[in-house]
Amino acid sequence: MNIDIKDNEIGLVFKNGKYKKIVMGGRHILPEFFGYSVEIVNLNLRYSNPFPISILLKDPKFKSIIIEVEANEKELILHKEDGVLKEALRTGKYYFFNSIVKHEFEKIDISDYEINSDIPEHVLSNPIIKPFYSEHFIYEYNYGILFVNGKFIKTLKPGRYRFWNQLNTVVVTYLDKRLQQVEIQGQELLTEDRITLRLNFTCQYQIVNPEKISLEIANYLEQIHVLMQLALREFVSTWKLDSLLEKKEEAANVIMKKLKEKEEILGVKFHNAGIKDIILPGEMKDILNTVTIAEKKAQANIIYRREETASTRSLLNTAKILDENPTLLRLKELEYLEKIIEKIDSVNLSTNSGILDQLTGLVKSK
Repeated sequence: MNIDIKDNEIGLVFKNGKYKKIVMGGRHILPEFFGYSVEIVNLNLRYSNPFPISILLKDPKFKSIIIEVEANEKELILHKEDGVLKEALRTGKYYFFNSIVKHEFEKIDISDYEINSDIPEHVLSNPIIKPFYSEHFIYEYNYGILFVNGKFIKTLKPGRYRFWNQLNTVVVTYLDKRLQQVEIQGQELLTEDRITLRLNFTCQYQIVNPEKISLEIANYLEQIHVLMQLALREFVSTWKLDSLLEKKEEAANVIMKKLKEKEEILGVKFHNAGIKDIILPGEMKDILNTVTIAEKKAQANIIYRREETASTRSLLNTAKILDENPTLLRLKELEYLEKIIEKIDSVNLSTNSGILDQLTGLVKSK
């Protein structure tokens, strides 16, 4: 039986299923009828033949061409072939042939969640390594809260972070440190004078204690929302509707003061608050509209009477002046006479008396 083996291969020779030896590249002749068989193994690949390698390692010739690598559970082994990273090995024993390819192995401790800064960036960025760690970006506008195996570790500053994820469960939660806004829409409230209204309220806040929010407060946004509702209900119940409508700014300041009392407990800082809208029931709107119309009419009547009084007083003063000054009275008569003549097409006058006297007499006779 002729067996041709390539230069990058070896042959495992068996007789009746029992290992006998290895043969290297070339042509080999084996007796065909004596139970011999050959299994070809590629030297470029990791040994993965189902035949127990422990038996093969007893052969000095086989052992001389094999490399044994073992990784424990706290290690990651980087495997390079001719200087090129090929794979990352986890817990177990691995066997490689050293006769064709140059193999290099580098052990990395992954027992801690933090990645050693000595590992080059080109290694960490290799797609082969990426599945073994988690990567997190903390931006300037974020807080990053780090938990390892369920335990709070620290608040991360802005930057890029990588953590081994094989032996530890690493979780990073994010909180926004920018100014944010929360609104209450259509909150139904009852005023002191027993009038039901709906109110839209807005408030701006900023997270200042991310650790407190992460460790002590469940759903901080809902907590803020409830706090605003309670403050609004307590405040509106002590004010009458007219006062609330007239002093919305003052009302917002009072509510803001109540919110600030809870800043330390919630881990936030409140900046601005205000009532956006006060929504009244339909019948109350009609009543207020009627009142407003009546008030405007009353104001208009007052203004009209005031102007009428001023006009009468002016006429009275003019009459007194004309009565005391005949010349001025005569000029006033001539002024009115001029206006009347402008509207008359023709006037017949005689030459027996003065023109002015005739015109005056004509007007008086009319």
